[in-house]
Amino acid sequence: MTKEDDEKRSEEEAPEEAEPETDADEEEDAPEAGAEDDSSDEDSSDDDSSEDAETAAADDEDEKPVEKPKKKKKKKTAKAAGGAKKKTTKKKAASSPKGKTAKPVAAKREEPEENTTPMIIGAVVVAAVAVVGLWWWNNRGAEDEQLTTLETEEIGEERPEGEAPPNTPQNPFGLPQREEPAGIPAPPDVAAPPESASRTESGLASRVLEEGEGDDHPTENARVTVHYTGWTTDGQMFDSSQRRGRPATFPLNGVIPGWTEGVQLMVVGEKRRFWIPEALAYAGRPGAPQGMLVFDVELLEFEEMPPPPEAPSDVAAPPANAQRTESGLASRVLERGTGSEHPAETDRVRVHYTGWTTDGEMFDSSVTRGEPVTFPLNRVIPGWTEGVQLMVVGEKRRLWIPEELAYAGRPGAPQGMLVFDVELLEILDTPAAPPGMPPGHPGAGGGSPH
Repeated sequence: MTKEDDEKRSEEEAPEEAEPETDADEEEDAPEAGAEDDSSDEDSSDDDSSEDAETAAADDEDEKPVEKPKKKKKKKTAKAAGGAKKKTTKKKAASSPKGKTAKPVAAKREEPEENTTPMIIGAVVVAAVAVVGLWWWNNRGAEDEQLTTLETEEIGEERPEGEAPPNTPQNPFGLPQREEPAGIPAPPDVAAPPESASRTESGLASRVLEEGEGDDHPTENARVTVHYTGWTTDGQMFDSSQRRGRPATFPLNGVIPGWTEGVQLMVVGEKRRFWIPEALAYAGRPGAPQGMLVFDVELLEFEEMPPPPEAPSDVAAPPANAQRTESGLASRVLERGTGSEHPAETDRVRVHYTGWTTDGEMFDSSVTRGEPVTFPLNRVIPGWTEGVQLMVVGEKRRLWIPEELAYAGRPGAPQGMLVFDVELLEILDTPAAPPGMPPGHPGAGGGSPH
């Protein structure tokens, strides 16, 4: 081999050994550049082959190198393999740019677990308050209910079962309400009494639904306990102790005339239906059921009370010896008391009393109910507030109260001058709030329906 052949071979091998590294952007074009290099290598290989052939022919005489061209071809094959290997390495380098290193991943900070115990306790407290409030709402007024008269109850439209209660002024939060029994259906003969019904001279009609026990009938002075339901003649139910689930107790002389007369026809355990004409019912009183009324009544028990006091002989007007105040109130001491202390305007007092109109008709009496009454003295009619302050404990006094110091013409209340016999039993402490007072006494805003 000649010196020229060695220099050419060195020149062919030098570019491949000193091949420069490229940036990531230039490396993407590396396959194409590599392809061009391969083609140029192949051209130069062809030239080398021709030159080698000529040289070999010239030197054939001195030396006969038979295997050298084959060795040269093997070298080129190895070079091609080495070039492919280099290109593969460049492609891998393209995926990770030169000079860029991976950033360390910061450890994720663990947040402290939230303490949910206060939230759970708060939810339990709120739920407990809601349950207690619901229980109170559904059971309000359930204790110590005593009726001294037949008061009407407005029955609202029945709500479909399962429907949530609406928000109303009585139920501002739409809370679930105590479930009431459905309205009691009207009897088939609600429109008019049948021919088989018995009738009294007053026009009251009735018929027995179930026989009772015994022969004793209550008097008008009795205190009776009953279950009842009332309808108008169009079948509309307006009141029912059955629907409330509690019987009613009241003095028989403190209700509408049809009741006072009708219940005296009954015995304990008896059930009876009454058709009460309007004149014996509420007589067109505003706000009360109108027209003839129908009642189903069951007499559970009764207790006879002392007879009502008779109207005094001077009920029509105060006598000449009566004491008078500047306001026009007249009074007379019937029995002197044992105490020396007079109640103040803000005190509560416990009294027995009976009231009449000036024609001698009694309209109210705690004596016939057998129960004294307690109330704040500043929450009754002005004649009572002024008159009872004149008394001492144990004293009985008769008061003639002018209309302007009584109910002043208030509808539904006793009219004109009123006469009261009052016995002061006790003076109590000043109340924090006025207790409930039965209809008919001087603080209830009117007398019993009669």
